[in-house]
Amino acid sequence: MAASNPLDGYTVDPSTIRYVGRELQRPECILAEPDGTLWAADARGGVTRIAPDGSQRYIGQRADTRFGDGADDAGAAVQARYTQGTLPNGLAFAADGSILISNFGTDRLEIMDRDGRTRTLIDNIDGQPIGKVNFVLRDTRDRVWLTVSTRVNPWTRALADRVRDGYVAVLEDGRIRVVADGFHFTNEIRLDAREQWLYIVETTGPRITRMRLDESRPGEVRLVDREIFGPAHLGGLPDGIAFDAHGNLWATLIMVDRLIALTPQGDMRLLLDDGDAEASANLMRRFDAGTLRSEDMQRARGAIAPWMASITFGGPDLRTVYLGSLFGTRIPCFRSPVPGLPMAHWPRAGR
Repeated sequence: MAASNPLDGYTVDPSTIRYVGRELQRPECILAEPDGTLWAADARGGVTRIAPDGSQRYIGQRADTRFGDGADDAGAAVQARYTQGTLPNGLAFAADGSILISNFGTDRLEIMDRDGRTRTLIDNIDGQPIGKVNFVLRDTRDRVWLTVSTRVNPWTRALADRVRDGYVAVLEDGRIRVVADGFHFTNEIRLDAREQWLYIVETTGPRITRMRLDESRPGEVRLVDREIFGPAHLGGLPDGIAFDAHGNLWATLIMVDRLIALTPQGDMRLLLDDGDAEASANLMRRFDAGTLRSEDMQRARGAIAPWMASITFGGPDLRTVYLGSLFGTRIPCFRSPVPGLPMAHWPRAGR
């Protein structure tokens, strides 16, 4: 007999939601540490660190000239790279505790130490510009996975036209290579508990795809056996995902501002609906018809985490859920009936 799912009968009670942080700017992605420290992407061009006592500090990116980032590494031109057009999006911890940044503004994968010194890791693949970098994930083997939503310029056209040129790349043994492509606006990715499957958000799918890791060639992981996981149409545009310890995949649906979960069998559960019902219905009607307009997107948002974008499990027991957003100025959080799956930087039993 199959074990019961801890999400059976569960929905988020809005009255239990509390908030962390203040005056944040586009806290799209959030990293949690075991001691309770949070790191949030910040649209000013860096990250905001929120300590367990609630105190916070903005840390802006600045050129790390120790690594000779560019021929004019001592000049203002290099520094300008990290003060003009930068828009940190997805975040992950490197093995040494530095922060990997998929920069949606500069179209680069960057690494920033905890004082803000930043250098570029990747800005092209096979001599071609990398495209609109969205998310970054490090696994337990210290491979770095990267999503690129589109190479279309302007990138907003890829949303409206449902362009399928998104891809996934992996940085392994110092080499970056594309391992899967042809996605509808690739967004967040996560590995399951055994790191056997990579789950890939296709925002304009609107669906989640998964692919199996083939490690038969040493030092050259491949992605194979592509398939849709869960409904082929999620009823909203997925953005962020995270696994819990039971194997449920939690997901945010941006603009309609819903939080859902897909069970290990792929069944969808609605956990929280904070969207405007009329605006959400209009958004998806126009999206499905191919007539989506900017004003339709702007009208559709909730109040708890406006344009709900990401989900992170934290707290000492990994039962605190944090929601990132594009228009929020603080981070809503609530308690989960099941802990989250530990990420690569989190201590795990047997490691």
